[in-house]
Amino acid sequence: MSRDARWKALLELLVERGRLDVEEAAAELAVSAATIRRDFDQLAEQQMLVRTRGGAVVHGVSYELPLRYKTARRASEKQRIAKAVAALVTPGVAVGLTGGTTTTEVARALAVRADLASGSPALTVVTNALNIANELAVRPQFKIVVTGGVARAQSYELIGPLADGVLSQITIDVAVLGVVAFDVTHGAAAHDEAEAAINRLLCERAERVVVAADSSKLGQRAFARICAAEAVDTLVTDTAAAADIVRRFEEAGIQVLAV
Repeated sequence: MSRDARWKALLELLVERGRLDVEEAAAELAVSAATIRRDFDQLAEQQMLVRTRGGAVVHGVSYELPLRYKTARRASEKQRIAKAVAALVTPGVAVGLTGGTTTTEVARALAVRADLASGSPALTVVTNALNIANELAVRPQFKIVVTGGVARAQSYELIGPLADGVLSQITIDVAVLGVVAFDVTHGAAAHDEAEAAINRLLCERAERVVVAADSSKLGQRAFARICAAEAVDTLVTDTAAAADIVRRFEEAGIQVLAV
């Protein structure tokens, strides 16, 4: 197992359990305790965990796993969701994409759609996510609009008043939100309040709002609200979504597509 794969596995275990000891992690990953100690020390230097005697705990109360370590989590579900979201997009429209692993997959699904292979433009994509802009910029048939702002390391998203300035001047047809939590009562949410503020503005500028979220995000809440559930037109999730949660979204007037 490579160091990056090991780090990703360690961080995911840590987020899931809140605390890991060296021997436990070594047994889980089938590596030596010395290797895990080095990994914990190096991750602590990057402020991605807090070292304890014999182990590690998550960093801070509102811990967020950086995007580059989340790409493999529920990958197949995210790819199915992304394909379904991309199918909702009509050629020639303006689409807003927030940052996140699922929205990154949406961008990739749009990029390979045969009916979007040409046009002037085939699609206008507005995003505050640097990684999404980077992936789509090589597609000459896409018009890519990137907001200004300050880059947030965890999600590659641009945040702050510079991003506000761009979004306040445009309108889009559909906004696709990546979220960390979506609940009928508490709405769509993110970990970071500045990120949530930009995503909220993107929703306000859109005629239609689509939340792309795997089933683990549903019925959950997070620190910073993006928008109320009533502001969302469509939820695209996976088939593991609990029936009672799906029913509550539908009763709130949200179209639910489970793929």
